[in-house]
Amino acid sequence: MATPRRKVRYAVVGLGWFAQAAVLPAFANARDNSELVALVTGDDDKARELGKRYDVPVVSYHDYGGFLAGGGADAVYVVTPNSQHREHAEIAARAGAHVLCEKPLAYTSEDCQAMIDACRRAGVRLMTAYRLHFEEGNLEAVRLIRSGKIGDAHLFGSVFTQNVELGNVRLDVHLGGGPIEDVGIYCINASRYLFRCEPTEVMAFAAGYDEERFKEVPRAVSVQMRFPGDRLASFVCGFGEAKVNHYQVVGTAGDLFMKDAYTWHGDITQVVTVDGKSKESTFAKRDQIAPEILYFSDCILKGREPEPSGLEGLIDVRIIEAIRESYSSNRPVKLEKMPIKPRPSPVQEMARPANEEQDLVKASPPSE
Repeated sequence: MATPRRKVRYAVVGLGWFAQAAVLPAFANARDNSELVALVTGDDDKARELGKRYDVPVVSYHDYGGFLAGGGADAVYVVTPNSQHREHAEIAARAGAHVLCEKPLAYTSEDCQAMIDACRRAGVRLMTAYRLHFEEGNLEAVRLIRSGKIGDAHLFGSVFTQNVELGNVRLDVHLGGGPIEDVGIYCINASRYLFRCEPTEVMAFAAGYDEERFKEVPRAVSVQMRFPGDRLASFVCGFGEAKVNHYQVVGTAGDLFMKDAYTWHGDITQVVTVDGKSKESTFAKRDQIAPEILYFSDCILKGREPEPSGLEGLIDVRIIEAIRESYSSNRPVKLEKMPIKPRPSPVQEMARPANEEQDLVKASPPSE
């Protein structure tokens, strides 16, 4: 296992859009206990330009395992396509490097479990990169619901859509693409941390395979989830619609509405309505990635299990698999009892200033 230092040294694996726009710049805000020491890519242009920009060595995927085994980094941040997460996490674990991995943790629960097992065997930490577990607005929503401000929370509803352009990796099922996997997972995770329990049954419908873009993945998926206590969650996610992202929780005494709830690079607006009176709060744009890195490094240095752990990622992927089964079979699917784990808490909130927009190298956002 890599020996913890005062600062945890990271290699970022994968240099696509999100890595370049959000992950790499975040290390400037995570200097307290974290340091970017290497990039991993198979693209020569990205290697040359980004290696120079961040003044770090660049390693090919072929040399990735050897670099880590030689002590080149203490941890990795995996930002490759979903279907490749397992491979890159297992290589890191075998080399004794800790693993921070983008969500979904993997495309299948089998791969998630393999990643958890590999990290456990190697004695390294595994964290799923749920940035909203450290974001003020969403954690304030957790606090308000737990306080009983809107009474007993009975209903959750959400929409998360964007118009993904033809050719984007999110439309490639072999790379683990799909609207549930890319944006629907936010709705699933939010309903779980707001209700603070696990769903017991899902029913889902998929639509829109008639465009060239959607030959491999559905254009949109609609989901209903049943939670203990007769609570219900519903959401729609899609890749062929305008940009929308919000959720609403309805209780016996009022409701909580979160506009732009899942954004990583904009303001989040919260409106709480009780007895017909509304209070609006705005949570300003901030760097949401640096807190993940700072928190994970702290867990490594202090020998603590992170929240969100690999188990958090596994639970969401189990739910996603049930959703796929439901919309493929056109029937509801019951979920096996999920393991008990810690929930995100307001004490995890961490603020870092927003980063400036980055010039991208051979990468583009999924939608304009």
